[in-house]
Amino acid sequence: MKIATTAEKIQAAKALEESYAAEQAAEKARRAKEQATLEADMIVRAEAKKKEMELEAEAEAERMRRKAKGEADAIYAKMEAEARGIEEILKKQAAGFAEIVQAAGGDAEAALKLLIADKLEDLMRVQVDAVKNIKIDKVTVWDGGQNADGKTSTANFISGMMKSVPPLDEVFTMAGMQLPSLLGKKVGEGEATAPTETRAE
Repeated sequence: MKIATTAEKIQAAKALEESYAAEQAAEKARRAKEQATLEADMIVRAEAKKKEMELEAEAEAERMRRKAKGEADAIYAKMEAEARGIEEILKKQAAGFAEIVQAAGGDAEAALKLLIADKLEDLMRVQVDAVKNIKIDKVTVWDGGQNADGKTSTANFISGMMKSVPPLDEVFTMAGMQLPSLLGKKVGEGEATAPTETRAE
């Protein structure tokens, strides 16, 4: 009886032990499953976040590309419009020059003389502007009469001031042009000029 009871208790203890071991194994498997699920969720969220950031970066890059392209197109359109405007101006100028040459009987030199005659007032204004802004508050002239050359001190003062302005032929020379013979020519070194009388009033 004792042996049978003992054997029965031993069997019950073994069964209980096996039950505990099975429960522990099941709990361990459950925890492993939950950990795997959690890690999988984290990986999925990280992948989703990464994909979202990539899409945002691509969208920003595309926006910047479109903005840059729009700015480049605007600059190109502006430059193209300016080029067309300059081209139109040059065409109008060429047509105007052609009409001037035609009005001068087809003679290019005569047309050039007409153009110079038209701009002569502006050229003279440039020369006058070179001295007109000189500030002279007060000028005291002690004129002692005529000098040996027949000019007064006042006349020599004014003449010297005007000689400080570059002559018209020098203005043309600095611009790489030659003064047309229509406007006169330099007196040769061996030629004499008739004296001009200067009268001060």
